[in-house]
Amino acid sequence: MTKLIKTKKIYDLEERTAKFAENVIDFTKELPNDFRYQSIISQLIRAATSVGANYCEADDAHSKKDFCHKISLCKKESRETKYWLRIIARTFPKNNDIAKILWKEAQELNLIFASIIRKKS
Repeated sequence: MTKLIKTKKIYDLEERTAKFAENVIDFTKELPNDFRYQSIISQLIRAATSVGANYCEADDAHSKKDFCHKISLCKKESRETKYWLRIIARTFPKNNDIAKILWKEAQELNLIFASIIRKKS
């Protein structure tokens, strides 16, 4: 999982959100395969992958209003991802270090989307 730790920031948001989703998916592969926690893991994957998918939608928006709506969905999904990462960190304490790195990236994305919304509104 050392590939999660990057020294160079990605400034292309489409690439950054895709890489974030890939890192979350890779992270979940490292978690114990216990049926009791599959719904939590699935929720994390859904939220994390939705960030980038909604960003792609925003990038192709037909209007400023549509763009702002899609970016607000990105913000919402990045915030939800932070929530699920918190729950995962509590559920699987051995994986806290990677969960914290992913949480920080989700937080940075959330702040970026909040800034975009403020500037476009």
